Amino acid sequence: MTDRTGGRSPEAEARAQDEVLPTDPSEPLPRLRRELATGPDGLSAREAARRLAVHGPNEVRREEHPSFARELVRQLVHPLALLLWAATALAFVADLAVLGWAILAVIAVNASFALLQERQAERAVETLARYLPERALVVRDGKPLTVEARDLVPGDVILLEEGDKVPADARVTEGGVEVDLSMLTGESVPAERMAAAGLLGAPLLEEPNLVFSGTTCVEGQARAVVFATGHRTELGRIAALSQRTRREASPLERQVKKIAWLIAGVATGMGVVFLVVGVAVGLPVTDSLMFAIGLLVANVPEGLLPTITLALAVGVRALARRGALVKRLSAVETLGSTNVICTDKTGTLTRNRMRLRALWTPGHGAEPGPWAAELVRTAALCTTVTQDADGEPHGDPTEAALVAAADERGDPVDPDRRDAGRLALFRFDPRLRLMSVVQRDERAPGRARIMVKGAPEAVLARLRPEGGGDRARAAAQELAEGGMRVLAVAVRDLATVTERPSRRQDAESRLTLLGLVGLYDPPRSEVEAAVRRCHEAGVRVHVVTGDNGATAAAVAREVGIGLPRLQVVATSETLADDELDRLLTDDDAEIVFARSSPETKLKVADALRAHGRIVAMTGDGVNDAPALHRAHIGVAMGRSGTDVAREAAAMVLTDDDFATIVTAIESGRRVYDNVRKFIVYIFAHATPEIVPFLVFALSAGAVPLPLTVLQILAIDLGTETLPALALGRERSEPGIMERPPRPPHQGVISRDMLVRSWGYLGLTSAVLVMVGYFYVLWRAGWQPGDPTEAGSPLHHAYVTATTATFAGIVTCQVGTAFAARTDHAALRAIGVLSNPLLLAGIAFELAFTAALVYAPPLQRLFGTAALPLDVVLLIMTFPVLVWGTDELRRSWRRRHGPLSATGSVPPWSRRKGG
Repeated sequence: MTDRTGGRSPEAEARAQDEVLPTDPSEPLPRLRRELATGPDGLSAREAARRLAVHGPNEVRREEHPSFARELVRQLVHPLALLLWAATALAFVADLAVLGWAILAVIAVNASFALLQERQAERAVETLARYLPERALVVRDGKPLTVEARDLVPGDVILLEEGDKVPADARVTEGGVEVDLSMLTGESVPAERMAAAGLLGAPLLEEPNLVFSGTTCVEGQARAVVFATGHRTELGRIAALSQRTRREASPLERQVKKIAWLIAGVATGMGVVFLVVGVAVGLPVTDSLMFAIGLLVANVPEGLLPTITLALAVGVRALARRGALVKRLSAVETLGSTNVICTDKTGTLTRNRMRLRALWTPGHGAEPGPWAAELVRTAALCTTVTQDADGEPHGDPTEAALVAAADERGDPVDPDRRDAGRLALFRFDPRLRLMSVVQRDERAPGRARIMVKGAPEAVLARLRPEGGGDRARAAAQELAEGGMRVLAVAVRDLATVTERPSRRQDAESRLTLLGLVGLYDPPRSEVEAAVRRCHEAGVRVHVVTGDNGATAAAVAREVGIGLPRLQVVATSETLADDELDRLLTDDDAEIVFARSSPETKLKVADALRAHGRIVAMTGDGVNDAPALHRAHIGVAMGRSGTDVAREAAAMVLTDDDFATIVTAIESGRRVYDNVRKFIVYIFAHATPEIVPFLVFALSAGAVPLPLTVLQILAIDLGTETLPALALGRERSEPGIMERPPRPPHQGVISRDMLVRSWGYLGLTSAVLVMVGYFYVLWRAGWQPGDPTEAGSPLHHAYVTATTATFAGIVTCQVGTAFAARTDHAALRAIGVLSNPLLLAGIAFELAFTAALVYAPPLQRLFGTAALPLDVVLLIMTFPVLVWGTDELRRSWRRRHGPLSATGSVPPWSRRKGG
C-alpha cells in the first residue's frame, strides 16, 4: 500500500498509526474496490452492519466542554456576583464574620445553580441532533436506500446530487459534481470532482476524483465509494468539526447583563450614600455597614441569567417536539418579534403531493388520445428521479408526479432504462426555468430526440417560428388560474445520435410543442387557520415562488393570503428596487412574487430589513442559502430541503409545514413574555426588601432594623428561586397572537414594567410588610426609640416583628407570583391551577419559611421567632391583597389602556377574520 502524504505538514504526517488511511484512495479504481471489498452495487446490509461494528459510527470526535473551573470563574465574576463579593468584604470589615461567611455560601450556591441551568440549556440544544440526523443516500444490496450518515462504512457506495452534504470521504466512480471545499481549503470557488484517474503525487485535497466529508455539492450528480469514515476522514484528522465555538449570548441576555450592571451601580451608589447618611445622623459604623450590606444584598436578583437561559432552552425543546428545530437559543426571542414571513408555496403552503390533473395538446386541446400518452411519457422521460429500495420515486415531487402519471396510464418509465438511453442532461436551471435531456429515440434506433420541459413562457419562447405559442399561452393561463402548476413539454428530433448538441443553448432551441401538463398540489388543511393567526398577530405573509403568478395567486387566495388585497408580481426578477420598496411599504397588501429566482429572495430579504421589518424566510435549495443567512430567521425545510439550506438556516421544519412557523412565532412571544414575567417577579421584591432599611436609616435608628441581612438571603436564595423558574415555563397568555409584534428595539425592561414592579406590586408589598412589622411591635407596647437589643424587655417582640417582616415578604411573593403570570389578561383566563410547577414552588417556599420560623436550630441561625396566630392570620391576607391590587390595575388597563406596551397596532392586524 502506498503512503501518500501529499505534501501535507509534518504535524499531519506525524499522526498516530491508527489515524493513517488503510487504503490509498488515488490508486486505480479496480484495486481500490478490491481493498475495500466492495463493488459497483455497494455492500449488503449484513456486511455493512459488520463493518459498522468494526469501524464504529461515522462521527467526528468532539472537543470536550470547557473546564468546570473556567465556567465557575465566569459565574463568580458576573456583575451580580461582584455585588455580593462587595457585601462580603463589608461584612468582614465590620467584624460580622458570620454574615460574611453566609454571603460567601450564597455566592457559591448561586454560581452552582447557574452552572447547572446553563448545562441543562446546552443539553437541550445538543439533543436536537436526535430529531434531525444527517442522512445519506447509499446503495445497499443493489438498491438506493436512505440511511443515517453515522451508519456509513468504508466500501459503501453513496449517491450525491446538488444540495447534498458529502457524508464521508469518497472516490467518485460515476458522473461528476462541483463541490464547495472552502471549509477545508479556504477556496471560495467550487471544485469539480469527477470519475477520472488520479494525479500522481498530488495532495489528497487536490485529487480530481475525491470528495470529502462535510463539504457540499453545489451542482451535478455522482456515484462514489466511501474509503474513510469518522475520525479517519480528512475533516476528522484536521479536527475541523471538533473546534466547537462557545455559545454566544443572545441579544436578550446581553440586555439583561447590561441591566445587571445597572443594578450593581445603583445598589453600590445607594449603599455608599446611605452609609454616609447613617454615619452623619449618628448611627454606629457597624449599623451603617449592616445597612449598606443589606442594600447590596437586597438588590441582587439571584438566578436572573440562568433562568433566562433555561427559559430559552425550554422554548427550544418545546418547538422541537412540535416540528421546529431551532439551532440557536437567540433565535427563539427573535421569532417573537417577527412581523413578516416570506414563504415558498410548494411543500410549505401546499402538501407537496403533486398529481397530474390536466393535459393540453396544440391540435386537440384537452381531448384524450394517443397524443396525450406521448406528452405524458415524454414529460416522464425528462426527469432525474430514481427509485428507492421499495420502488418509490425519489427526487423532485413535480418530476415524481410525472413518473407516477405515466405509470398510472400503463406506460411506466424505468429510471435505469431511461438513464441507459440518455445521451446528455442539462439539469433544471432556476434562472432559465428549464431542463432538457437528449434521449435515444425508442421508436427508431440510431436516432435521438431532445426533450425539454419547464415554465410555459420559457419553453414557448424557444419554439420554431411556426410553433403556435399564442393558443398555448392562453391555455396555460387558464390552467394556472385553476391553481395548477403548468409545465410545457417540447421536443426536437435528431436524425442521428451524433447530432446531439454539446451546448445547452443549442439543445433548447427550434423546438416543437407537445403540450402542457397541469399538476395540482392541494393546500395543507391547517394553513388557512395559520394565516388567519398571522393576520391577527400583525404578521404579514408574502409568497416568494418560482411558480406562475396565476397559480401562486390561486393558492394564496385559497389559504387566505392577500386580505384585504393581494398584489401579484408576475416576473419578480425584473422588479426594480424602487418598485420593490413601494410594494413592501404598502401595509394594506400582501404580495406574491412569482417566477422568483434565489436572487429575488435575497433582494426581498434585504429590502424588508432596510425598512425595519423582522423577516422569517423559508427556503430549501442550495441557492436559497444567502437569503436564509440574510433573513433574521432563515427557515429550511427538513424533508425537502437540501443540506446546504438546513445548514444556513436558523430553524429547520421537520414537517415542512407553514403552520409550524406560526407556532414558532407564538412560542417566541411566549418565551419573551415569560422572561419579562420573571423580571417583574424578581424586581417587585426589591422594594419591600429595601424599604425596611430606608425606614431604619431615615428614622436615625429610632425604628429598629425591620429585616436582617440573613433573612434577605433566605428570601432571595431559599424562597424566591423556584417560583421564578416556574414562571419561565408559563403557558401562553390568552391573546398573545392578537397583539402586534414587539418593536425590535424594545428593551426587555420597559418603563411600564418598572412602574408595575416597583410601584404597584413592590410598594403594595412594602406597605403590607411594614404594617405587619409595626403591628407586632405596637401590640407589645413599643414606642419609637425604645431599646430592643438583646436583654431588653422588648427584644422578643422585636425578633417576632422582624420574623413577621420576613414572612410577610414571602407571602407577598406568593401574591406577586400569581399576579406576574399575566401581563394583560385576568388570572382566571389562564387558570389558577394551570401551572403545577409554580404551585410546587410556592409550596416549597411556604414550607421553607415555616421551618425558619418554627424550627429552633434555624431560629437561632436566622434570628426568627414563632409567630402568634393573629399575626399569621394577618400575613395570610397579603397574597390576596397583592394579587388583587394588580388584578384591579390590569382590569382597568384592559378597559382603558392600549393592547400592549407599544401602544401601536399595525393596519394589517386590524383585519377581521384574517
